[in-house]
Amino acid sequence: MKSKFFNATLLTVIISFLSGTALAGDYKENPFTLVYDGAITENVKGKVNIHPATYKLNGLDISANVYTPANYDPDKKYPAMAVAHPNGGVKEQVAGLYAQRLAEQGYITVAADAAYQGASGGTPRNVDKPANRIEDIHGMADFITQYPGVDADRLGLLGICGGGGYALKAAQTDKRFRAIATLSMFDSGLVRRNGYRDSQLSTIQERLKKASDARAQEAAGGEIIYAADTQLTAEQIANLPFDLYREGYIYYGKTHAHPNSTFRYTMSSLLALMRFDAASNMDLINQPLLMMAGSEAGSLYMTEKAFEKAVNAKDKELFLIEGATHIQTYWKPQYVNQAMSKLKHFFGKNL
Repeated sequence: MKSKFFNATLLTVIISFLSGTALAGDYKENPFTLVYDGAITENVKGKVNIHPATYKLNGLDISANVYTPANYDPDKKYPAMAVAHPNGGVKEQVAGLYAQRLAEQGYITVAADAAYQGASGGTPRNVDKPANRIEDIHGMADFITQYPGVDADRLGLLGICGGGGYALKAAQTDKRFRAIATLSMFDSGLVRRNGYRDSQLSTIQERLKKASDARAQEAAGGEIIYAADTQLTAEQIANLPFDLYREGYIYYGKTHAHPNSTFRYTMSSLLALMRFDAASNMDLINQPLLMMAGSEAGSLYMTEKAFEKAVNAKDKELFLIEGATHIQTYWKPQYVNQAMSKLKHFFGKNL
């Protein structure tokens, strides 16, 4: 009875989200198409400003936003930060929110769309291979360390959700990143392989066969097959078994929707995703490490697993954002403020 009442209540909430007109941030109403609360709407002298940029990475055009701190002077030196976005996300969503908030603390920050995704180049669209996402992070370092005013010796890295898993991998070998933080880290390989919270262990081989067939079809010049390409009704969303997916559909589909953001990815990407493990080789990280996650997040187990393996990280800390679920760390002010307070102390100490 309690479960039925919960689902009915949740369905009512979801329908109100999906049918209502009020959004947390409507991309059409922001000149930079930013969709988070408090987003910059114009560049004002003496305040944090945003600078859309495009740079090359392995022959592809990468679309980025650079945020400069208040009273930015290109002749001075500032610490810098690269911010890696979640799976399916784009720079105008949570990555932009944290990049802007970090710029408010005096950092020059960059949030860039992954290659093959968002406004960045690359075909077929929405390829989602770990090697590409890790290279994206190296590319952000290449770009931002050359930006006027950046002190390349004070470069930090923040990875959010899937971007957190890829940030760990990039930082294992890229020592330009002097300090690393993750928020709601999501191990894309573990989840694509085993399912979220090991919910798809029985179908691993079946899904690998589909991915293999999809690659064969691509190689033969056939149609690109996509995974996670289904539009769900409000009732279907309410019946999803995990809050990460229920809240994620609302965040990405309504309240913080952006036309460049999508859950879909090429089915053939699973060949690379399912052999990836964000928590492997964590002993290579010898930089300061902060890993943050909501205390109520179903995804917390991924952060805990990687954190435990970071045996050589300096001043490592696991910080729980009390009361938060995974998606709530993206936008809810009380949880964003907790994360930002911790980031201010961590990066202030280490950069």
